[in-house]
Amino acid sequence: MNYYNPSTYLFMFMLFMGTMMTISANSWLATWMGLEINLLSFIPLISNPMNMFSSEAALYYFIIQAIASSLFLFTIMTFSILEKNSISMSNNLYNMISLMLFMKLGAAPFHFWLPKVMEGLNWMNCFILITWQKIAPFSILIFLMKHSIWFHLISISSIMVGAIGGINQTSLRKIMAYSSINHIGWMILALQFNNSIWLIYFIIYSLMNFPLMSTFYYNQTSHLNQFLLNNSSQELYYKFFISMSLFSLSGLPPFIGFLPKWLIIESLQMYSYSNLIILILIISSILTLFYYLRIIMKILLFFSTSNKWNIKMHINLLFISTSMFSLSILGLPLMIFIFNFI
Repeated sequence: MNYYNPSTYLFMFMLFMGTMMTISANSWLATWMGLEINLLSFIPLISNPMNMFSSEAALYYFIIQAIASSLFLFTIMTFSILEKNSISMSNNLYNMISLMLFMKLGAAPFHFWLPKVMEGLNWMNCFILITWQKIAPFSILIFLMKHSIWFHLISISSIMVGAIGGINQTSLRKIMAYSSINHIGWMILALQFNNSIWLIYFIIYSLMNFPLMSTFYYNQTSHLNQFLLNNSSQELYYKFFISMSLFSLSGLPPFIGFLPKWLIIESLQMYSYSNLIILILIISSILTLFYYLRIIMKILLFFSTSNKWNIKMHINLLFISTSMFSLSILGLPLMIFIFNFI
């Protein structure tokens, strides 16, 4: 992403407008148009003719999203034809629309494209892909979500695939991709209980990912073995805050990342769900913690050869990252204090 190119700001604006159009649309056709504007604005941002990997990722992303959008358009056309038919037929069509949205999100079993695409992007585009690009599909799922075995299977399979898939990975982008698949499953599960829980989860997830990916971006870190090199990511400051943010991303208490998972598990108990489902969710969180610990071990247990404080990051980004890292560490105690005070 070339921030000095004027067209970048145009595509960023269109990316924003496409998502807003999808959220505020009052018809299926306008919703589809918003999704297409969002897609066609993101492709130029991630494509780079000088980088073979980003061009391949842009093409792969375009093909997957175009297939999902075509099936989505076909489904809403079928729905408009069969609108006056039975209720069961309408429910089947709603399930087909949800299926296309799960494909756009990268939820399991339609997750195979997400690690491949993220592997070819830089960290800022990865951040947009796993945060902003999820808003439009989730905003549609809010109106389609209901308590059914179909959505439970998608959410639980995404949680399990995201937890297991990142164990043997050495690429940080693939680790974050499988982490995103895992969190998508949690968000789908949150939509079945309360939209506010999903909103809290999404905001916290975005705030946890921004300082991590911005740090990886400015330090040009892509693989686990790069933490052994002598760069600014080895300094004590980054060792501590990156490690704490990874603990928060894994949902380990008392960090802020534990709050949305806590709310979801509490909702499962309130609706008298099986203890087996809760056990699967807890085990998946432990597995995600395992591959986050691999990153933390590389950061903390290997010492840098640098003997001076050497922070190369820009002061504005340093302030923003510090604020968000602090939110990850102190967020949960602060939220508990606010709730008790209210």
